[in-house]
Amino acid sequence: MEESLQLQVIARIRSDFTSKFGIPRQSNLVPEQEAVIVFEPMYRDENALRGLEGFSHLWLLWGFSEVRQAGWSPMVKPPKLGGNKRMGVFATRSPFRPNPIGLSSVRLVRMEKRPNLGTVLVVAGADLMDGSPIYDIKPYLSFTDSHPDARNGFATDHAAERLPVEFPPELLSRIPAEKRPALLSSLALDPRPGYLMGRSDPYGFPFAGKDVRFYVEDGVVKVFDVVEP
Repeated sequence: MEESLQLQVIARIRSDFTSKFGIPRQSNLVPEQEAVIVFEPMYRDENALRGLEGFSHLWLLWGFSEVRQAGWSPMVKPPKLGGNKRMGVFATRSPFRPNPIGLSSVRLVRMEKRPNLGTVLVVAGADLMDGSPIYDIKPYLSFTDSHPDARNGFATDHAAERLPVEFPPELLSRIPAEKRPALLSSLALDPRPGYLMGRSDPYGFPFAGKDVRFYVEDGVVKVFDVVEP
């Protein structure tokens, strides 16, 4: 007999990334990026957070809200493999899965009370798009969740490679100072799909209320405009 589970959205994340393009492909690749977890009204119970302040990191179980209607495929093309090599979906973190659920580890920066929102969680290193639904939050336990000797299969360290970024000061000044480190780190990761790495087409993505436009030339990310979206 088929079994199903009705998941409840307990919270949503508020992030500077408002589109899929540009978001770090894994959590903690941009540790400078802070986001805020805001609980849904029925889950704003202080008792549910008791003891959470003692943990430095959290697991987030969340939904790929942009692909819910897209279905799934047993084989997918990971972007970092150039987009032309197929792997089994369960050997990847592709959002096109039978259940479009994401899992991310984030650092708990602080807990704070905000008017009309109750207690929110400020976290760092999240790879979620603004508004993504969160289904559960669990504490990260270093003595059981960390596996330093784990093998990474075909997912090599390429995802963490950084490119130099040229960001003209007059353009960078249009970004709030406290958000610049996260933006620079995100650009350095080269958000382009793998199969477009050899081209120098212009790209752009929204960040912190601005549209950041760039291209990559000779292995350097070059920002050429920052405008209102």
